[in-house]
Amino acid sequence: MVNTTNNLLVKHSKLLIWFFLEIRLMLYLFVGLASTYLIGSFPTAVVVSKLFFGFDIRTRGSGNMGSTNAFRQLGVFWGIVVQVVDILKGFLPVYFFPKIILGNPGNSFQYFINDELALMMILGVVAIAGHVWSIFVSFKGGKGINTALGVLLAISPLEVGACLFVFLLVFLSSGIVSLGSLFATFFYPIFILLRKFVFNYEYSNFALLVSFAVLLFILIVFTHRTNIKRILNGTENRFEKFRIIRFKRRG
Repeated sequence: MVNTTNNLLVKHSKLLIWFFLEIRLMLYLFVGLASTYLIGSFPTAVVVSKLFFGFDIRTRGSGNMGSTNAFRQLGVFWGIVVQVVDILKGFLPVYFFPKIILGNPGNSFQYFINDELALMMILGVVAIAGHVWSIFVSFKGGKGINTALGVLLAISPLEVGACLFVFLLVFLSSGIVSLGSLFATFFYPIFILLRKFVFNYEYSNFALLVSFAVLLFILIVFTHRTNIKRILNGTENRFEKFRIIRFKRRG
């Protein structure tokens, strides 16, 4: 009778410990996701334009709160500030939060998130969503490129370096930032595939990373849909002074 009672106490104690750990884990995840969204939602260009220039950047130029419009309306220095902050909005939470969450003793997502990379990608989606649909500006925001760049720098910096080369090649030959961004995002999953099958690199979660890369490209196409229309119509804004690569036309 005593042994039976002791066994029941042990089982109930283990169940309570498991329940406590699961609740704590969910709390860590919720705080991480909420914090990531709020960080991603910070409207850098809007804050800078109102604080230092006395106007809302959404009322000037293209009306977008991304760094491209910031460069045009606020100048080079503040354009760089906006760009760096928007990149950090993606990089910092995606790089550090998984280490904090998974590094805490007792935290394990073995049932639905099997490694740090998976958690980084989930946080990355949330950070980009925060920038695109910011709670601080009526769920409207930027195109997501700089925040996505920060996310990808945290997840796979080598592939990002190759994508930056693609961006520069397209931008310096066309002068169109959006076109360079679209090409760079398009090549991101391709570079992952090349690194896997040509250079035999072993990703910890290859299938999920490729899926994430494809979904990211689809999202960037969606946020740049008006840019794509202007590109096809030949009316997209260009930085002509940066068109230093010019291809000769035949005929």
